[in-house]
Amino acid sequence: MLYRVAVQGLNYLVNNRQVNRAAIALLFLCIFTSLLSLDLFYGKVDLEVGDVAPRDIHAPRSVEYIDTVKTEELKRQAAESVEKVYTIDFRVISQTEQEIKEFTESIVKIQTDEVLSVEEKVNMIKEITNKELPDEVIKKIATSNPEDLYLIRDKLTGVIILQMEKGIDEEKLDQAKGELVAQINEFNFNPEYYQYAVWLIDKFVKPSRFYDAEQTEILRQRAVESVKPVKVQIKAQQKIVSKGEIVTEQHIQALQALGMLHPSRPWVILLGNTLLVAVMMGIVLFYLRRQNRAIYNNTAHLCLIGIIVTIVLIVSKSILLMEILLWPEFEERLGYLSPVAAGGMLVAILLKTRLAILIVAVMSLMVGLMIDNQIAFSIAGFIGGITGIYSVTKLSQRGDLARAGLYTGVAVMLSIFIIGMIEETSWQLLIVSSVILGLLNGLLSSVLTNGALPYLESFFGITSPVKLLELSNPSNKLLRRLLLEAPGTYHHSIMVGNLAEAATEAVNGDHLLVRVGAMYHDIGKVKRPYFFVENQLGMENPHDKIAPTLSALIITSHVKDGVEIAKEHKLPQCIIDFIEQHHGTSLIKYFYHKALEMEGPEKVVEDAFRHGGPKPQTKEVAIVMLADTVEAAVRALKNPSSGQIEGLVREIIKEKLMDGQLDECDLTLKDLDTIANAFVRVLSGAFHSRIEYPDLQENERRKNGNSSIG
Repeated sequence: MLYRVAVQGLNYLVNNRQVNRAAIALLFLCIFTSLLSLDLFYGKVDLEVGDVAPRDIHAPRSVEYIDTVKTEELKRQAAESVEKVYTIDFRVISQTEQEIKEFTESIVKIQTDEVLSVEEKVNMIKEITNKELPDEVIKKIATSNPEDLYLIRDKLTGVIILQMEKGIDEEKLDQAKGELVAQINEFNFNPEYYQYAVWLIDKFVKPSRFYDAEQTEILRQRAVESVKPVKVQIKAQQKIVSKGEIVTEQHIQALQALGMLHPSRPWVILLGNTLLVAVMMGIVLFYLRRQNRAIYNNTAHLCLIGIIVTIVLIVSKSILLMEILLWPEFEERLGYLSPVAAGGMLVAILLKTRLAILIVAVMSLMVGLMIDNQIAFSIAGFIGGITGIYSVTKLSQRGDLARAGLYTGVAVMLSIFIIGMIEETSWQLLIVSSVILGLLNGLLSSVLTNGALPYLESFFGITSPVKLLELSNPSNKLLRRLLLEAPGTYHHSIMVGNLAEAATEAVNGDHLLVRVGAMYHDIGKVKRPYFFVENQLGMENPHDKIAPTLSALIITSHVKDGVEIAKEHKLPQCIIDFIEQHHGTSLIKYFYHKALEMEGPEKVVEDAFRHGGPKPQTKEVAIVMLADTVEAAVRALKNPSSGQIEGLVREIIKEKLMDGQLDECDLTLKDLDTIANAFVRVLSGAFHSRIEYPDLQENERRKNGNSSIG
């Protein structure tokens, strides 16, 4: 019981489309993340300042970076070279002047108070001077003339203000007071007044110049900003650190600029890469779910998309790991060789053009992230990829793939040139690198597309336009056999192909598929070619000697024979569909009516005279059915006019429609009218009126007769 449940569960998981899709998405999520995160673990060194280098370490590419250590040192020196900014506070000067004036007025008020005795005046002056002056000085002031105090005030205020306006720093206050004391010696005050003046200086003189931190910081910041960063250039293969050398801060900076240092938190970066890849894959799947359910529900096609993207990423990564014998400057530009266009062309050829545009955008982003986060590589890859896609949208011959590679190369070349101008690359390097790398990218994309296409076609069972072009080659073994063994059928198929291709282009169908399908639709006739009227070439018709039922069986058997031959020669299923469906369940009218005449309606079963089907499932097969019937019918007309051709064409299309042969394809009535017009246009050109040339013998007879008369 448990075994049965386990087997059923396993079968469910294997056959469940959603489970398969999730497994594919998880697989390629791991692959893409690994490719993007390869640099986290490959080619990295784990060193710190003070460590001993275990080996010689060389730069893998050229790089220019800013030496932050030297730059910061220069900035520090520039900041220190800026002197402190001091500002003079004139409010302090005014305040000092006012304080000296008020103090003098208070002394004078005491002096001039007639009520007070001398002793009381002395005591009061002691109080307001905090007893800091000698008694004899105070007594002299108390009994002196007020005019003397005003004189002292005026002279002292003048020198103090002058000194304070020059600026007195707090740390130089004592020095400034000493200079003021020296100046008042010139005033020749008596000893008591001199001491009084010295006391005033000591009491009221204060700092007038103060440190302006804000302005100083502004000047220092300007000085720091004026320092140019110290740039260091490292050339490819230059030795960064020698084995056994002590690792310095400069070594660490160089390794960091080159991306050679092991990240401190690699798993965080790995998680970020995983989420980014998941978002991009989610966008693609969401687009497919909304715009192309056929691919979304086809796990093989999802695998194909993943494989194509994987190939492009692996080739891009391999290019960077190669040692190319070019000058070192090319080492940092090899990302332009990433063959994003190859992936776009493969998706466009094998699947859908619109899907290819989205895939190119995703691949371009991944390539840029994988190659040191270089957006320039993404831009060039996207432009080249879009060019490649639109170069293969209408393949008509195999040489178009080579032409697409050339167009891609030119587009990438122009991208590199424009990006180089923006980056101010030297003109010599810009011209040489853009031409060489651009054309190499186009060549690589073309070669990769041509090389991978057959394998992807075969493995995933997809018929690409290139495969169809190969099948349409007249030298194809099966077509050669048709030409030699059933030449009438071969030329009939060519004419059907011309008709069907013109009509398909008119209704925006796959004209290349129609042309190739038309070439092979009657391949089964090679088994019994002379039972078909186009191959009899004046021979006796073998159907005249056999029963209509047997004739109908032989006619219908060419479909089954054709399918067997096609499978034997491994023709793609889309071509087999043309062979199998091009008659649908149509009635073989000639032999049906012949049987009615010979045996009577009661003995004839209509189904015995119908093809086995199925009916056309696509508009391309339906168009070939109509072209096949129309071509045979018009060929049977003698000297048909344009009106006859148009009438016959529209009558045949109407019969097929009424017979239900077009019920299972997506042709509309408007499409049928367009198809009819295309058929008429081609057939009118093929069966146009011709000049009737006179009989040569009759001309000769008339000529001789005229001569004898003469």
